[in-house]
Amino acid sequence: MTGEAAPPRRRVPRCPDTKHGAGFSSPYGREVWLARLRPSLADPEQSQTLSGRGDFRCLFFSRTVLQTARRLARLGAVIAAGLALSSCQMSLLNAKGPVGADEANILVVATLIMLAIILPTMVVTLFFAWWFRASNTKAHYRPDWAFSGKIELVVWSVPFLTIVFLGGIAWIGAHRLDPAVPLDSDKKTLRVQVVSLDWKWLFLYPEQQVASVNEVVVPAGTPVQFILTSSSVWNSFFVPRLGSMIYTMRGMTSQLNLMADQEGTLHGLSTHFSGDGFSDMHFPVRAVSDGAFIDWVQGAKVSPVLDTASYTELAKQSIADAPRTFGSVEPDLFRRIVDQTIPKGPGPTQGAENGAPPNVKPKGGS
Repeated sequence: MTGEAAPPRRRVPRCPDTKHGAGFSSPYGREVWLARLRPSLADPEQSQTLSGRGDFRCLFFSRTVLQTARRLARLGAVIAAGLALSSCQMSLLNAKGPVGADEANILVVATLIMLAIILPTMVVTLFFAWWFRASNTKAHYRPDWAFSGKIELVVWSVPFLTIVFLGGIAWIGAHRLDPAVPLDSDKKTLRVQVVSLDWKWLFLYPEQQVASVNEVVVPAGTPVQFILTSSSVWNSFFVPRLGSMIYTMRGMTSQLNLMADQEGTLHGLSTHFSGDGFSDMHFPVRAVSDGAFIDWVQGAKVSPVLDTASYTELAKQSIADAPRTFGSVEPDLFRRIVDQTIPKGPGPTQGAENGAPPNVKPKGGS
């Protein structure tokens, strides 16, 4: 003992109630109590003395309520944003094809499974904070309690079952929605070869011998097999309302099977950053009737030819190209693009080379 007097401890204000002045029912009482409590929260030594006192339970209750209110506000903002996005033309939950519908169903079911944990946890948290309030004489404080087999069973079985359910949904969905697996249909599958360029999309129809830039036209109700590659940098192909994004890479191909189950115009885009023109790599996907698709093919036949020379010119970097068509396609053009026997696209450059506009300077790439 040094004989020095211990520093005086700041008095911690008690939780306001009807027995001690203005209660929480009074806005003035809340403001006064919070103003008196803030200095105590800032004092570490004083905060340690709160344990074992009724003040600690009051403090725990107040802070828990405030934190829960903030979390609920954030959750409400997220839900509001989700509802706003669900009304967008690109909404994943407003699918226009069987693949997109199955993927949306997986999202909804997985969300409900996770909410089965989140919502009860939030409710129990509020209940505990209310039940163990300072003024509740029925709540018992048990400092020597350490273990309950029933509680342990519930605490561990619920997350275990959640993981089993989510894992089962992911495993089944990953196999059933494999992008390379053809879709079941009575109609013959339409093949479309896709090449991602800087910064545009080239779509080749090998059976119809036509091609288009920045526009896809498919018959509604007909399965479509997309075979994709890249002329230069790594990219990605995504039609949100049809489902299943997939990457395109130079020197290899990937496959994606989709189908639009009704007529309409959908939005497609690139979802992988590939340079300054990345934000303009959008394209419409027009799902039309069988007759309208035949008419579109016949109308494209009068367009110029897509051969090696015109492809080399097309592969030059450009931004926001207007949709256009080609009336015929040089044989094996797509195979030569994949085999890289045709000069690849410019890709990343340090200056205005290979026909790139002076202000275009791609970033990243392969």
